[in-house]
Amino acid sequence: MRITRRWMALAGMAALVSGCGSGMGGGMGIGAPVRSAPDPDLMPQPNPAYDAWVASFRNRAQQQGISASVLSAAFRDTGFLPGVVERDRNQTEFSRSLEDYLAIVASPDKVASGRAALSQYGALLNEIEGRYGVPARVTAAVWGMESNYGARRGDIPVISATSTLAFDGRRGVFFEKQLIAALRILQNGDVPSERLVGSWAGAMGHTQFIPTTYQAYAVDFRGDGRRDIWSDDPTDGLASAAAYLSDSGWRQGVPWGQEVRLPAGFDGGRAGRGNRRSVAEWSALGLRTASGGPLQDHGPAALLLPAGPSGPAFLAFRNFDVILRYNNSENYGIGVGHLSDRIAGGAPVSARFPPDRYGLTIDDRQRLQQRLTARGFDTGGTDGVIGPKSEAAIRAYQSSTGNAVTGQPSRDLLAQLG
Repeated sequence: MRITRRWMALAGMAALVSGCGSGMGGGMGIGAPVRSAPDPDLMPQPNPAYDAWVASFRNRAQQQGISASVLSAAFRDTGFLPGVVERDRNQTEFSRSLEDYLAIVASPDKVASGRAALSQYGALLNEIEGRYGVPARVTAAVWGMESNYGARRGDIPVISATSTLAFDGRRGVFFEKQLIAALRILQNGDVPSERLVGSWAGAMGHTQFIPTTYQAYAVDFRGDGRRDIWSDDPTDGLASAAAYLSDSGWRQGVPWGQEVRLPAGFDGGRAGRGNRRSVAEWSALGLRTASGGPLQDHGPAALLLPAGPSGPAFLAFRNFDVILRYNNSENYGIGVGHLSDRIAGGAPVSARFPPDRYGLTIDDRQRLQQRLTARGFDTGGTDGVIGPKSEAAIRAYQSSTGNAVTGQPSRDLLAQLG
């Protein structure tokens, strides 16, 4: 493994494709890039064991039809990326509560950007809907979830990312399959090697297809001979996402789900994706829409209680399971569905989430962040999500006041900040 001029150029690409997030300032168009410094953990690091793994992998790849010349070119500037291993163990949709997750993926800024994207690309999204039957707002929501409407397409060489994760072994078989598929993309000439970049997990383009999904489902929407999901033009990326959902069983005219209201004393044991009932049965059990009206029948549905019976409740229809083909996380499925509703003008989640393990509501956590920031301890935002920056701000404040340094929020800390 060598640090080459190509790697330095790819590090500089972080300025072109790093995510906007909720801090995107005014006056920037959809997908406009924000400059940031490259993460050193996502630069190749010496690792003799990885090098030995690559040497053995080359033989397996050639046995599957990958040419020696493609292998040599693909691995010329690759290397072990420790940062992708760390990220593989800390995926947000699996590690955060739904309340925190929605505060990130369906924030007011994310919703506003989604509505702007739906306006800017409405004609294209409607054309895609006409061909594949997936609502424009759903395709737009997937776009927002996967790449922040094109702003976070990824700048990490896919060969390095997938080979690192294949070598790591936690999901070695899966990522070796992705690595082979990525090499086939190069061998087929679908994209030049310098443009075969993506996320830390090898997901690529506007809607973050992994290599095997690209091979199976990417489409050439305009018939120009290329399935270009990496381009600034999102056409093929958006069409490919809709085609994937359509081929996965999307049913036209059926929503992903809806927020519902439970009757007092409802038995939470009836919830869960494996416990589908007809809408008539759910209605007989006392479920109503979030506004208190009767439920509409869109086929069998599962009741989801991500925060227990005292928090928000959702009925999930068959199309919810289709969304999970993209990412098998209930948080992700609810995130895409809720963001699509919000992009189309829907309301925020109406039910309140219960207090967190520290006894704080999201309003409490926002006040905590606001008060810390006002005292000069930067929390990196005031969205109510206690992440690493908020924890660092809490530690700095605790240290400055002589309190025990825990980095954890609490009601006492909130009261102390006044």
